[in-house]
Amino acid sequence: MTDASHKTALNIHRHMRARVVAAAALPLLTLFYLAYVGFAFDVPKLMREAEGRNAAILLRDASHYKIHVDTPAGQIKPSVSVEGERKGRYADDRLPAWVEPGTTQTIIDLGADGSVSVRPTITTIFTADGQFEILRDGRKLRLVTAPDIVPENMRVGPRRITLTGDNSRVTITPRGTLVYRYFFGWEMFWFARDSRFADMSLATLMRVAAVGDRVDPEHTNVRVMLSDIWHNPVWRHNEVVWAIGETLLMAFLGTLGGAILATPLALLAARNINPLAPVRAFIRRVLDFVRGVDALVWTIVLARAFGPGPMTGALAIMITDAGGLGKLFSEAAESANQRTLEGVKSTGAGSAPLLRFGLLPQILPVLVSQTLYLFESNIRSATIVGAIVGGGIGLLITQSLATQKDWEEVAYYLSLIIVMIMFVDHLSSRLRLWLIHGDK
Repeated sequence: MTDASHKTALNIHRHMRARVVAAAALPLLTLFYLAYVGFAFDVPKLMREAEGRNAAILLRDASHYKIHVDTPAGQIKPSVSVEGERKGRYADDRLPAWVEPGTTQTIIDLGADGSVSVRPTITTIFTADGQFEILRDGRKLRLVTAPDIVPENMRVGPRRITLTGDNSRVTITPRGTLVYRYFFGWEMFWFARDSRFADMSLATLMRVAAVGDRVDPEHTNVRVMLSDIWHNPVWRHNEVVWAIGETLLMAFLGTLGGAILATPLALLAARNINPLAPVRAFIRRVLDFVRGVDALVWTIVLARAFGPGPMTGALAIMITDAGGLGKLFSEAAESANQRTLEGVKSTGAGSAPLLRFGLLPQILPVLVSQTLYLFESNIRSATIVGAIVGGGIGLLITQSLATQKDWEEVAYYLSLIIVMIMFVDHLSSRLRLWLIHGDK
């Protein structure tokens, strides 16, 4: 074996050994990293303290509505309302069938969870685990009658006793008894309790819309129905539509402005377009700076400078997008086919025709695709930005989260955001194909 062939064999052997070591080291490094994350983030403690029941309650609150039966201490007459809303209060003569007020007590049927008897000073809960009789003694509560073992779903304290069932919750305090009962769906989504069409079934609504007597002599029943839905005081559909429009406007203006700013900056940062290295380096650092600061931070800075509002959110998105799109556009320009550019240049074309006929046709699909993708992404960003600057659907989500009870409204807003992104994704795909391929 010659020296050359021996050296070649050794090199191949070293190369193969390095490949084997790398293949073995990668899984070991991954396991080490995961072990470090588990230690640094204290994952075992997180798993021990995780409350799966709380997650189940949150999901139920998002997909169900609660009817509140609130009976103050010393009384037996309850106040019944949907989600505790004054706008969703039931009239005293139109209470749900499972709430039976009487002269000495009010009986609340909880279905499979049992029932509750409310008297001026004593509340009795009847469940499959037994009977629990709670007496109000001044500012304290006492369990007068109870089984020997308190069930896990019951929390007993001197000033609060809570029993959580599968479809209900009972909370007793010195101030009174509050009973929640869950029902699937979003109550009052179409008509609020004060609407003349509340409690009507779909068949009844269709009959009233078609042949029923007019509830308003000046307008048809269909128009009154649509007006009640549009001006629903609980779900505020008119405000939600306006908020969706503000969110789209923030995302569109921010993306469009970012793309316009990024285009000249990208050309100045591209090596095959701008031969001046100091200028390229300066432009790249500017792009790094505006891209390195998140839109959320720009939102806070601009809100302090210009005040809250949708326009402030659009400016924050525009600044961040200018940095991101500038980098992507400059890389697309640098990857353009140089032979095409040289061919256009050989015809004696100047800088403008060179960019128009040599560079733009090559990078246009990339520019359109990246800009439209960022537009879809900015809809989500505009939601977060709107929560800070007070505009768009993000503001409504913040208001609902602040109450810690309107989770079905949060689910409604999130569903609208998902539908909006799906619609924009479909529209942007069609627009991208039309810009790239024309009428094909």
